[in-house]
Amino acid sequence: MNRLVVLGGAESGIGAAVLAKKNGFDVFVSDKGKIKDDYKSMLSLNKIKFEEEKHTEELILNADEIVKSPGINDKSSIIKVALKKGIPIISEIEFASRYTNAKIIGITGTNGKTTATSLTYHILKNAGLNVGLGGNIGKSFALQVAENNYDYYVLELSSFQLDGMFKTRLNIAVLLNITPDHLDRYEYEFENYIRSKFRIAQNQTSNDVFIYCKDDEITNKYINLNISEAKLIPFSIKETVEEGAFLENESELIININNNPISMSIHDLALQGKHNIYNSMAAGIAAKVLEIRKDIIRDSLSDFENIEHRLEFVTKVHGIDFINDSKATNVNSTWYALESMNSPVVWIVGGIDKGNDYNILKDLVKEKVKAIICLGTENEKIHKAFSGIVPSIVDASTADEAVKRSYQLAKNGDVVLLSPACASFDMFENFEDRGRQFKKAVRSL
Repeated sequence: MNRLVVLGGAESGIGAAVLAKKNGFDVFVSDKGKIKDDYKSMLSLNKIKFEEEKHTEELILNADEIVKSPGINDKSSIIKVALKKGIPIISEIEFASRYTNAKIIGITGTNGKTTATSLTYHILKNAGLNVGLGGNIGKSFALQVAENNYDYYVLELSSFQLDGMFKTRLNIAVLLNITPDHLDRYEYEFENYIRSKFRIAQNQTSNDVFIYCKDDEITNKYINLNISEAKLIPFSIKETVEEGAFLENESELIININNNPISMSIHDLALQGKHNIYNSMAAGIAAKVLEIRKDIIRDSLSDFENIEHRLEFVTKVHGIDFINDSKATNVNSTWYALESMNSPVVWIVGGIDKGNDYNILKDLVKEKVKAIICLGTENEKIHKAFSGIVPSIVDASTADEAVKRSYQLAKNGDVVLLSPACASFDMFENFEDRGRQFKKAVRSL
């Protein structure tokens, strides 16, 4: 019996463990932190052995294969030892893909991938397809493969998940954009991160499709080095493309696949802002490749409701709009958020800095931001970047304090925007916890 060790006892790890058990593996789960009670119940129910708050080497290094949670750094000591011993280490996505014949649509990009994935799933679901949503969003892909029999999966794929994928083949791969992010995990070498993103196409054949943004400088520069087999379908808001998606007269979205175009006004899109036109284009192309009817694509692009923590309108208090963009964990994500604001902004920013370069935000901040509230344990870099540009920069040590300070600094007609540009692990469990604490504080004003 093959022994599979799963490192990380959260959503992806538990799913991999359940799927492995179902397929006759000797399974063991190890988590250096605490495992949540509902996950422990699932492990017990499936008679899967586990440990928490430690990694016991003799119980891990006898594995035939290891499934690693995307949150575990390749530089961690247990990973280094396992690699030295020659134990293959893969992601939950790689493991689960072995046990399904479903068509897989995989979506990655530095920014926008959660929105584009949710939107693509929304269209497929509206078309009546038997489809699952997973990867970096929703339920574990592996758990769905174990418990459901979907014909299609739409997966949001982070660079960390892609790093653990070797033989997985995606029928439709979407690359939205590439800008520097997570460089602390890539030896601070942007090229390593770029290579990681292009892994999404690594096993595609001439029967598969690679959808990409023609306006993205990095993608264009590296595409010919990385894509050999798949059919390329671009999208652009700057130029017309023969096959793919583009804008006509700056206001009409055209999606043309197999000389059968679909068109709709960008004003009818549920998601507004330049970055969301890109997301709508990518999702629309994927749907059109799957030959989903035009009316379903149009209706789905116009009635989609945005996801929690991504430019999520919370409420209006005395004429001040409060917006939760807690999912903005990098500078580029925050750039998109600020770019879409049309009122003076009180901006809540900060957290764990992943090597951020705030220079790209300076012009936007100068134009749109009236005050900054730093919500993080290391705020010096933010003060240094924006002092002299923004008249008021203050620190806050809790979400509650940040909201109260922002309320004092804002006035009728302003926007308070939580868009941190940083990871959340200094003061919060994760970006969801940060967003929910923000919303709770806003609602108690």
